[in-house]
Amino acid sequence: MTRKKVKLTYITNDSARKATYKKRKKGLMKKVSELTTLCDIDACAIIYSPYDSQPEIWPSPLGVQRVLAQFKTMPEMEQSKKMVNQETFLRQRINKAQEQLKKQKKDNREKEMARVLFQSLTGKSLQGLTLSDLTDLGWVIDQHLKELHLRMKNIKEEAVKSQNQVQGAQGVSAAATEHRMAAMKSNGEGSSSNMAMKNGEEGSNMQHASLNRQVFDHMHNMEAMQLQMIQMAAHKQQNPWFMDMMNAPPPTPLPHPDHHQHMGFTGEDMMLPFADHNHNIMWPNPPPAGGFNFP
Repeated sequence: MTRKKVKLTYITNDSARKATYKKRKKGLMKKVSELTTLCDIDACAIIYSPYDSQPEIWPSPLGVQRVLAQFKTMPEMEQSKKMVNQETFLRQRINKAQEQLKKQKKDNREKEMARVLFQSLTGKSLQGLTLSDLTDLGWVIDQHLKELHLRMKNIKEEAVKSQNQVQGAQGVSAAATEHRMAAMKSNGEGSSSNMAMKNGEEGSNMQHASLNRQVFDHMHNMEAMQLQMIQMAAHKQQNPWFMDMMNAPPPTPLPHPDHHQHMGFTGEDMMLPFADHNHNIMWPNPPPAGGFNFP
């Protein structure tokens, strides 16, 4: 069974408050004794209460006097360096909580703007964002661009490194192949062994070409994503006037003086010259029963 969390407030009930005092005092004395034993330090405890006529002292009056005398010999700055009262302690706790809240708000804002960025890359409009939102979005885009530039730089360095390794391996393989072919010629071996070695070299070259192609495709995808994010940044800068232009109501058309004489054809006015008003017949007269006779 889990222990119930105690609410740190003043206990109004006298008997409950007295019982809590006795229990907590005994635990405090035990903790001080354990601290001096485990860490080999000098410590003392003095507790005043309305329930006892004399203060509670640990370990002894002589031990308390010795620790207090040692404390008084220290400089005043050292004495008050880590000394706090209740007000100072609560103020420190409040400042720490405010810093944590500020950091959490910043993390949430970055995640929100990153979500807006990726949604815009899928085609979602940026309409409805405020100036503050667009500023934060621009900062997030800049951060992603920096990360992309860094990743592209690392990929290019790895590609150059792997290419140098491949070229070195090819040079070693070519030298070994020439040495083997020279040995085969001197030993009079058949052309089938030469063909097998040639096929092995072609397979190795194809593997190297496939690796280079994968590196090139990856770099091409990174450059395409970078270009798309740059276009997003440009669209963000042009967004305010573009949105105003898109949200402007269309102009109301003026009525024509002679609205019956219009240039468009709709409805029944759109008639073909070779069809009557029955839209199911394309010729004015039905064809003869025997069909048409063409020369």
